[in-house]
Amino acid sequence: MSKYLLNKFLYTIDRDPELVERYREDPRGTVEWWESERANVILNVLTGEKSTWLRFNDVEREALATQDVPKLFELGAHPFLTLTLCIAMFERDYDEPLAYQHLYAQQLSHFTLPYPDIST
Repeated sequence: MSKYLLNKFLYTIDRDPELVERYREDPRGTVEWWESERANVILNVLTGEKSTWLRFNDVEREALATQDVPKLFELGAHPFLTLTLCIAMFERDYDEPLAYQHLYAQQLSHFTLPYPDIST
């Protein structure tokens, strides 16, 4: 399991509006593409220099592909990264102010202290 890789995925997708839309429309395809093309890019700089060992495990890949926020949190994804990405993808689907943020809080409400470790 790589909390680093989960968080790198969330961070890099959230920073690119085109990738946000791609992940919203085709989450599984975006995860597969990102894992093969971007997961091993060193320091997010597309220079052709890559490592070769970073891969999601099956549980991480499925949680990302299904946009399963509680599972991602359980796996150690940073809640601020999941929240900001999910706001970018889903807030527009709700009419009420903060409606998505309330849903997000509800999805994570079954977690109690101590929370899963989010350190990388």
